[in-house]
Amino acid sequence: MKNYIFHRKNAEYAANERRWRRAAEAYSGGREYIEQALIRHVSEIDLEFSERRRRAYYFNYPRAIARRITQYALSVDPVRRNADPELLEDWSRTGLRTNEVMRQLSTLLNVYGRAWLLVDMPIFDGTPSRLQAKNERLRPYVRAVSPLQVVDWAYGEDGKLLWALIAEELTLAEDPFSPPVHLRRRRLYDRNSWRLFEYSSGGVQEIASGINPTGCVPLIGVTEPDGFGLSANHWFEDVVRISEAILNNESEAQMNTVKQMFGMLVVSDSFARSARKFSGAEKSSDNFAATVARSAAIIESVDEKGISRFISPSGVATDTIREENRYLKQELYDVVGLAVQSNSKERQSAESKEWDFQNVAQFLAVRAELLEQAELDAWKLMRRYDLDLAVPEIHYNRRFAVGDLASGIAGLLQLSEIPGGNAYRRAVSRTAVELLGNIGPVSAGEKEKIIHEIDQENE
Repeated sequence: MKNYIFHRKNAEYAANERRWRRAAEAYSGGREYIEQALIRHVSEIDLEFSERRRRAYYFNYPRAIARRITQYALSVDPVRRNADPELLEDWSRTGLRTNEVMRQLSTLLNVYGRAWLLVDMPIFDGTPSRLQAKNERLRPYVRAVSPLQVVDWAYGEDGKLLWALIAEELTLAEDPFSPPVHLRRRRLYDRNSWRLFEYSSGGVQEIASGINPTGCVPLIGVTEPDGFGLSANHWFEDVVRISEAILNNESEAQMNTVKQMFGMLVVSDSFARSARKFSGAEKSSDNFAATVARSAAIIESVDEKGISRFISPSGVATDTIREENRYLKQELYDVVGLAVQSNSKERQSAESKEWDFQNVAQFLAVRAELLEQAELDAWKLMRRYDLDLAVPEIHYNRRFAVGDLASGIAGLLQLSEIPGGNAYRRAVSRTAVELLGNIGPVSAGEKEKIIHEIDQENE
């Protein structure tokens, strides 16, 4: 029965595993992903496709989009009042600050549509003193976990997790004179305990277990409510497919450019028959065309021109492909919600611009709300491990000025020329502080100080 622990898969996990792995590969990019994503067209011979694969390069739009959403959503540091400064600087117990763990969570959510926060405590014997706990950092920690690691779970009648199973893989290389050992493990959490299983050639063994003092499964699941929350696929899958179309189009455009430089040989049918007979390839399965040109030869009958020559694709074809890619890129960002303005700002109406800005702002505000709730739940779980730990008051920024910055500043300057009282001048100055944050980073402390100076000056 223990062996089954390594084969369990939640129904949602099983339905989405292939998509999740494809999304992870697209986000990662590199040569391995190009090898998988590049499509060979029907008329392409092995030699030519091999060259196209070696030449191919990848514009990693999936990673750019996933990171950009996170950067926008967390462009302003969240306010965490009454938070432990030491935990803020090392929330993961591996050196990642709270902001960095939440950035990881946000990016995982962008890529997969589902992500988890694991809240745990290091294993120790007995009851350590406060000094020992501080020196050995025996304290709760939080880590962002990919949905590919949480392989199975179940909910109870109260709507909360009943148990969860996490896949772990690690390599032990403590002895420099011995080869490293790769281990496969599964960690099972329920509301009162945890158990660790290890797979080896001898079968599955339970190698450790312990008490879970929190009274709940220490995992926080985060799901986009309009994605899996409505039994729908995640939008990132569409991003990956559009990105793969751009990859394949760009690869074809690149090869067109190469062929324009080198051309393709056209020979007469009579010459081809003579060459086959001379080379002994007439009755062979070998591709004769590959022996007479850089990749292939086109053979014409004597009724056609019958003149050996080089031909190449026209430049128009390459331009058409790249124009299609520009269109796909535009649609790619529109699909995500990060609407980009048209190339000509004059042709875009003010109403259209405002709609795009509101679209992006609302997209980011919803993301900020999800992250804020997940972080607050993590702090509450940490306190279940350590009752002396305070749960901070957390506020994520929900105001995103994504409009035309130049127009905003111009309008603000016009407003500042209108005569008004102290309250009016304070309101204009406070708006200027918000625009200042769009030009360059302004910390929360600096912003509060500036606003305090504005209030004092206009009293």
